[in-house]
Amino acid sequence: MKLAQHLVFGILLTLASTTPALNRAPIVVVMKLDGMINPAAADFIHSTLQHAEQIQAQCLVIELNTPGGLLKSTRVIVSDILGSPIPIIVYVAPSGAQAASAGVFVTLSANIAAMAPGTNIGAAHPVTVGEAQDSVMMQKATNDAAAFVRTIAEKRHRNVKWAEEAVRKSLSITETEALKKNVIDYIARDIPDLLKQVNNKQVITSEGPVVLETADARIETVEMNWQLHILDLLSDPNIAYILLMIGFYGILFELYNPGAIFPGVLGVISLLLALYALHTLPVNYAGLALIIFGVILFILDLKIASHGILTIGGVISLLLGSLMLINVQTPVEVVRVSLNVIIPTIIFTTLFFVFALGMAIRAQRKKPTTGIEGMIGEIGVALTRLAPVGQVRVRGEIWSAESISGPIDEGTAIEVVEVVDLRLKVKHIQTSNK
Repeated sequence: MKLAQHLVFGILLTLASTTPALNRAPIVVVMKLDGMINPAAADFIHSTLQHAEQIQAQCLVIELNTPGGLLKSTRVIVSDILGSPIPIIVYVAPSGAQAASAGVFVTLSANIAAMAPGTNIGAAHPVTVGEAQDSVMMQKATNDAAAFVRTIAEKRHRNVKWAEEAVRKSLSITETEALKKNVIDYIARDIPDLLKQVNNKQVITSEGPVVLETADARIETVEMNWQLHILDLLSDPNIAYILLMIGFYGILFELYNPGAIFPGVLGVISLLLALYALHTLPVNYAGLALIIFGVILFILDLKIASHGILTIGGVISLLLGSLMLINVQTPVEVVRVSLNVIIPTIIFTTLFFVFALGMAIRAQRKKPTTGIEGMIGEIGVALTRLAPVGQVRVRGEIWSAESISGPIDEGTAIEVVEVVDLRLKVKHIQTSNK
């Protein structure tokens, strides 16, 4: 009996000692960031990092492919990475991917930076329409971004000189050049190859040195949830711009056609979504005001005979407002409304107001041809003497009529001036009756 008890105790002791070992099996969390760096991307990285901390993952791998994005969102991401208690690996992949503009900041801030073959890293210093690149404000923004990237590079012991030139001179290099210049740490074919290379490497986190154990780690992939997908979609300035214009169209069409309901509902929903989207973007309110002013000019041209001058002003205002709508605060930001979206939208808007609303207003101003209102201005003949009341024939119908221009003899031509309680108010027409 005692032997059996000892045997059971030994088995339980063995299970108790092995269970923590199983729980401590290394886990690597992998997330993919493919697209613009915006508030949705920042929230995605933040929530994934929190999840990785909760499950005590060995590290978080961010598979990055971005043309850039908002510097404000980039600062949030970099702050999360630098303050992370677990190691962060930024892996520019797959082949053909890039870490451009704001992506440079994110890559350099990682504990370990890696790239796949056939990728590149560097700033995409865009030329902004209508902005002088040597302006004082742009120079200040460039200096600020350069100081920010130098701080990151110094913190991670990377090539500070190249990092600054990537911002100031828009330099871009391949993965092999990046490895030689101490911009990245590894070149890896895929995630498993990357994890093998970084195994047993020591990195410094916010809580001190950590040695990675990734050779046999279990990979857990985290996907962006549907709420962040919607936010990511709305954070696209092109989508925000299109929603803004649809909102204007819908509301205006509802105002000109009361009771249509659907255009009004669609317009309000689109406008609210546009305002929410613009809230996440660096909006230039002067540009937004110009867009609204342009729409007002289109409407006024339908009401006032300006011979097209107001329409021309509306087109110019809409074009300038569209170009200015997104305020590019630094030269490393590539968030803007595309000309491929702006030009067709302006053309469509112009045609919409010139033809569609113009036809609607002309139809409203057109003289009625049916019903009581259609009688006004019609020509008829007096069937009896109107002194002042009698009968007339208009449109082949006999009506009770009252003269407002004195007595009218039988057979005299008359014109309908007004209709009151089914009685026609008529006046004499100076024509001979033959």
